[in-house]
Amino acid sequence: MANLLHRPQATHGKVQEITPESAGWRYVGFDVHKLHAGEVASGETGDQEVMLVMVEGKAQFDAAGQTWGELGDRMNVFEKIPPHCLYIPNGESWKAVATTDCTIAVCKAPGLSGHKARHIGPADISLDERGEGANKRFVNVIAMDEQDFCDSLLVTEVFTPAGNWSSYPSHRHDEDNYPDITFLEETYYHRLNPSNGFGVQRVYTDDASLDETMAVHDGDVVCVPRGYHPCGTPYGIEMYYLNVMAGPLRKWRFIAAPEMEDLLV
Repeated sequence: MANLLHRPQATHGKVQEITPESAGWRYVGFDVHKLHAGEVASGETGDQEVMLVMVEGKAQFDAAGQTWGELGDRMNVFEKIPPHCLYIPNGESWKAVATTDCTIAVCKAPGLSGHKARHIGPADISLDERGEGANKRFVNVIAMDEQDFCDSLLVTEVFTPAGNWSSYPSHRHDEDNYPDITFLEETYYHRLNPSNGFGVQRVYTDDASLDETMAVHDGDVVCVPRGYHPCGTPYGIEMYYLNVMAGPLRKWRFIAAPEMEDLLV
């Protein structure tokens, strides 16, 4: 099994690059670009569809033969306002020119030429509260299975208050047995407030053939190939993560850990 925890490979430019080959799986790719004003990031989608998420800052975008203008309102991810995103199908190109310091996430999965390029903005996304007590968190749904504008990608943002658990109670989506459960690979892009804080994420299976508990820091990516994958943050430290999921079927169906079935909210 490839390493699950990926530290940023730089402080500037392309700071994260997760490919199916580096992750040891088939479906999900994920990059992060940190740019200064005037700098450029670009790409060819090839056989993948792409969701560009403006995590922070602003940039001018050209993609799929169209000019999309300047996108971005959220200058700090912990403002918690919904992001601007740009969906690009396979067989296209894209270019972003930073107009401020910015962080752009590039979410990738197999494309099937089933949808057109489109902008998903704050008017399309609401911040939903989920859970209760120490399991409370807030979710920006960008592209889950109820949004029919992607071929493979499932994308969400989650804000976890200081001292709380998230992706909890523990659950898994690692079997292709719809409608009970679906097989979905998943990445977690973590941000922390304050940025010198830490959180934890555990990835484990019932038989403990996979059982890793990791300290996560600001900018880390955790790959979840299978198993349960809860995360949590200490008192005084807020956690954000951007989730990307994909598999053979674009449906999110999961099973809770046996000891936690009665806790699922």
